[in-house]
Amino acid sequence: MQVISVGSGHDHTLDIGPARNLREKAAMTYETRNPYTGEVLKSFRDATDAEVRLAIDNAHRAFLSWKDVSFAERSRIMQSAANILRKERASYAKLLTLEMGKLLSEAEAEVELSAAIFEYYAKNAEKLLAPEALAVADPAEGEATLVCEPLGVLLAIEPWNFPYYQIARIIAPQLSAGNTMLLKHASNVPQSAQAFEKLMRDAGLPDGAFKNLFATRAQIELILNDPHVHGVALTGSEGAGAVIAAQAGKALKKSTMELGGADAFVVLADADMEKTAKWGVFGRHWNGGQVCVSSKRMIVVDEVYDDFLERYTKGVAELRAGDPFDPATTLAPLSSQGAADEIKDKIRQAVAHGATATEVGPNVPNQGCFVQPTILTEVGEDNPARHWEFFGPVSMLFRAKDEADAVRIANDSPFGLGGSVFTSDTKHGVEVARKISTGMVFVNHPTMVKADLPFGGVRRSGYGRELLGLGIKEFVNHKLIDVVDIDAPF
Repeated sequence: MQVISVGSGHDHTLDIGPARNLREKAAMTYETRNPYTGEVLKSFRDATDAEVRLAIDNAHRAFLSWKDVSFAERSRIMQSAANILRKERASYAKLLTLEMGKLLSEAEAEVELSAAIFEYYAKNAEKLLAPEALAVADPAEGEATLVCEPLGVLLAIEPWNFPYYQIARIIAPQLSAGNTMLLKHASNVPQSAQAFEKLMRDAGLPDGAFKNLFATRAQIELILNDPHVHGVALTGSEGAGAVIAAQAGKALKKSTMELGGADAFVVLADADMEKTAKWGVFGRHWNGGQVCVSSKRMIVVDEVYDDFLERYTKGVAELRAGDPFDPATTLAPLSSQGAADEIKDKIRQAVAHGATATEVGPNVPNQGCFVQPTILTEVGEDNPARHWEFFGPVSMLFRAKDEADAVRIANDSPFGLGGSVFTSDTKHGVEVARKISTGMVFVNHPTMVKADLPFGGVRRSGYGRELLGLGIKEFVNHKLIDVVDIDAPF
């Protein structure tokens, strides 16, 4: 292990916010660059304004017929997409590993998760959107029914860390609801975006109903200002979310935002320490640590802090960084060199503000966009790093005086996405979970991402929900139809 120190002359003025969609900071360039080899495999030109306008027109034209297509036919297409993903899992997974460097096993799991989401809505969309008879207080109010109708063309802006899953969890419900979709994906996963456009075409989706666009940032505003576009769903950074939410608000368009996270991993005194430490290592380092709901802040009560730290450090040291196609590799490279450089700089700044950074495990390879697994301790109340999102293999450990202090630390964050509580008393774990202010809390598990569980957060982690019935109803018109048959007052 190596403890890092930084000289006092380091410049601390760099704006350190959660870094998702890192490549968007520079001029837009859509290209596949292998994060392990650094090789540029394929490049794509930006869309023209004319191509964007044509895509909007085609999506609107497709909507006019797609909105009236039966649930049975929409279900058939969603199930077909799921079947194709499962049949061609190996080729879809390989592309994920090539473009953003995730472990091949994790890529295969993402393909299956995406298939499960399509299948969930194939089976449940009609039931989730079924008309609801309202129990009115006065018979004079009539027979009131709430129906859900699609809005029209929607824009999805998605990040690189889960190139398929992020698309599936928005287009599966919204296409099932009768909306049509435009996609602006992250610039470093263009082939994944193209693969999903082809997937939906092969599944039988009508032309224009889902279109990938290699759009520029300026063209996003063009899209949102078009009267045929009725909403935008974004997963990305706080900065990107603020810009897009403002543009959508100015255009009076509905938006949902899934932004950053710094999930608390709360360890109580009665937790099974061996199992908890193993879940901690996994929860922080899966997908290379590039997960909005990974366990970024380990908050351990004083009584078991030293035991947990020892076990956790040992587990992190056993990770093996290397070729993500190699089954022996357990720690993936980051998605780009820019991502790796940024997180290294954030570590340096955290240390400059008083934290202790301990590098753990064997040296990561010189080849590839790797960051040495690092544990940050002594992150004081006045250290700004306490409130940052580290999007990579960096863990922050906090010693809590007791359970109440652990809850206090967990809630001392601008984010509110996920979190977890580890304890032998699951009933009490639920009580503690209710005190943690986030959109999702898991007891004895770092996170659970499934087709039939809702996803979303509060505060700087955004607003709105994806998946389940909550997700499919984000972009529908909740229309009241009321049959009133009473005599007029005059």
